[in-house]
Amino acid sequence: MNATVRPIGRLLMALLALPCGAGAAEAGTAPPAVWAIDNVQQIGGYAPVVLGAPAPDGGGLRFNGTDDGLILPVNPIAGCAAYTIEVLFEPAPGGAAAQRFLHIEDEQRNRTLMEIRMEPDGRWCLDTFLLSGATRLTLIDRSRLHAAGRRYWVALRCDGRRMAHFVDGVKELDEAVGFTPFAPGRMALGVRLTRESWFKGVIREVRIHPAALADAELQRMP
Repeated sequence: MNATVRPIGRLLMALLALPCGAGAAEAGTAPPAVWAIDNVQQIGGYAPVVLGAPAPDGGGLRFNGTDDGLILPVNPIAGCAAYTIEVLFEPAPGGAAAQRFLHIEDEQRNRTLMEIRMEPDGRWCLDTFLLSGATRLTLIDRSRLHAAGRRYWVALRCDGRRMAHFVDGVKELDEAVGFTPFAPGRMALGVRLTRESWFKGVIREVRIHPAALADAELQRMP
């Protein structure tokens, strides 16, 4: 009997050690990780690799759009069967046309990204991406434009069958997608992990939920 119990115990411990256990994600019982992005010493309990010099700005960090970024040694959605990522940020005018502000990638190079596309007039649209095995999906609607220079909550939700993204709780796009839970990996804020497509603006908070939140549960500005 001990030979049976011990492997099960080891498996349970391995699942609990993941940033987001798949069982907890399905049940929706695990609490979200709420990360204040207000210093470069630690984010969510992890010491980041600091690129450039992200500067404190009113409870957040300001990224200059050219060489500021943070790389974290964790994939916070590893093992999740479903997830929701929420980011409180403030895109600045004058940034590059394509900017990645959140990039998560696992050891097999499966990845999810949250990005903006900036128009010459200073307005932006949300662009989100998922690569899971042979499945890839980009969500972008260039007619959904928002003014730079103010705060927004943006969200990316994947329930394992569909992916959707939101700006201030308003769903902009929702499409079917295939998804397999990610392995451990890394994460970047303010830049792509490949150190390109730099974000210009302020990131204030990141929330990682091990479940697909209902529309009404999402954060939004008043």
